[in-house]
Amino acid sequence: MTALFNVAFALLAGLMMTRLFSKWRLPDVTAFLVAGVLIGPFVLGRAGIPGLGFPSYDDVAALSVLSNVAMGFIAFSIGDEFRLESLRRTGRQALIIGVAQALIACLLVDAALLLFHLARPDLISAPAAITLGAIATATAPAATLMVVRQYKAKGELTSLLLPIVALDDAVGLIAFAVSFGIARAMLSGSVSLLSVILEPLLEIVLSLLLGAAAGLLLTELERMFHSNTNRTSMTIAFVLLTVSLSSLRFQLGGVNFGFSSLLVCMMLGTVFCNLSPLSDDLMGRADRWSQPLLAVFFVVSGAELQLEVFSQPMLVLIGVVYILFRSLGKYFGAAFSARIAQCSPKVVKYLGVTLLPQAGVALGMCVTARQLGETDGMLVRNIILFSVLVYELVGPLMTKEALMAAGEIAAKPAEVLNRRERALAAAAPKELAMRREAKRKAKSKQ
Repeated sequence: MTALFNVAFALLAGLMMTRLFSKWRLPDVTAFLVAGVLIGPFVLGRAGIPGLGFPSYDDVAALSVLSNVAMGFIAFSIGDEFRLESLRRTGRQALIIGVAQALIACLLVDAALLLFHLARPDLISAPAAITLGAIATATAPAATLMVVRQYKAKGELTSLLLPIVALDDAVGLIAFAVSFGIARAMLSGSVSLLSVILEPLLEIVLSLLLGAAAGLLLTELERMFHSNTNRTSMTIAFVLLTVSLSSLRFQLGGVNFGFSSLLVCMMLGTVFCNLSPLSDDLMGRADRWSQPLLAVFFVVSGAELQLEVFSQPMLVLIGVVYILFRSLGKYFGAAFSARIAQCSPKVVKYLGVTLLPQAGVALGMCVTARQLGETDGMLVRNIILFSVLVYELVGPLMTKEALMAAGEIAAKPAEVLNRRERALAAAAPKELAMRREAKRKAKSKQ
């Protein structure tokens, strides 16, 4: 009962906030996140009024299953960007940029935080600095996808953006595993090749295989149905199934391995889109079905943000260094690699700005970073929480502005706006007349 009420309240709060934010022409994603902060444990939830907001972070965590499912649908939608005809046009460019900008961001953050460590070793250790550098590779696909959908962005920049964001997950997994293995080796004095090389490669390969197998099976089962309603239900069921299977973890000998739900669901969408002749319509239906779920996801994400990190000045200082050098790495890394890939000037200029949002994948890496010990693990977590707070609130707006500057968000035609204004103006007198008539009838009955 409580969880269901919290879901409804979160969705309503997010929708109402979009009406307020629309006056300033801000993206819906930002409105959802701000609504989450306001109803979260740090603001409204602190009042302790039953039914209004989330009193504790445990109440927010109780909705984590919705967040996992939402991320699954986001990854499934991104799989639509990997159609073979699209890959023939942009595949090489996306691969070059996706790998280069992630690694450049990692190296820049590593260099900046290691210098910070040399200057103030009492504030941040070398293992924590290296781990944060690896987390800097990750980009949040959710916020980017929502902005693209809301404003119906189309063009060369948009076509490159979504595959690059998806590739970040694979590059980030490898970079994090290698850096985290080195960090643990610095603490223990021994290097494990299994954890540094084999485990991340296994996770990527197994995730792609599981997603491909699920995509093949979904394509075959879809042929059994003649109703698009049933086909849509089958598609949704498979996304839920793959998200569930992605939570499985295995241990064989000294090797621990599992799956990345983002990679699994992305591969599910990729195989399905390339094999099913009905994929265009079914992907559109699945997207429409998942819209309320994504709204709840962003509101819950906002409620998870912990504003108390601002009470620690030195942590804020390290967080500012992390944000600054990650942003420089993403921007100049994207610009440099886009030139190498022979992209157009507008892609070179604006792509890096759209790669700044960071959230779910980075927070997932923080869970693993706890193995560095209580002090370093908590430091990494708090810095990433600080950066996520900044990136998620500012990143969607910057993505929107970059896409608009690149000419890939079309303004609504003047005749559409005028038609809407005329319709509202015409409806107002009718509504007023109806209210007067209702009052007249009420008086006559008395």
